[in-house]
Amino acid sequence: MKYIKQFGIILAITFGAELMSYLIPLPIPASIYGIGILFAGLQTGFIPLSAVEDVGNFLVQIMPIMFVPAAVGLMNSWGLVKNSLFTYLFVIALSTVVVMAVSGKVTEKMVKHPVPEQQEGESEHV
Repeated sequence: MKYIKQFGIILAITFGAELMSYLIPLPIPASIYGIGILFAGLQTGFIPLSAVEDVGNFLVQIMPIMFVPAAVGLMNSWGLVKNSLFTYLFVIALSTVVVMAVSGKVTEKMVKHPVPEQQEGESEHV
């Protein structure tokens, strides 16, 4: 029953994100809205981590399975891809380097940023 409740919370957030994507005239995917809603809920304590942790861990564990259809689609499109293979490889390599550099810089800034001390009686969110 615990897993159904946790999955229901994640589905409700996903549904809310889909509604936001439909109603707000911005080119932002619903998945980004969903991540923002979940992050805000976890940070404010509105959604306790224990309310979604087990199902979240399960979804992360099965995430590689979600890439199988994309890989099969790529194999079916090989005739189109092979003509521009080096262009695709260059873009993949360049974007990987950019993501690594930006992630590294953000991590450096976060590590250097001092963590504010907790007030007495506050609980720590992990």
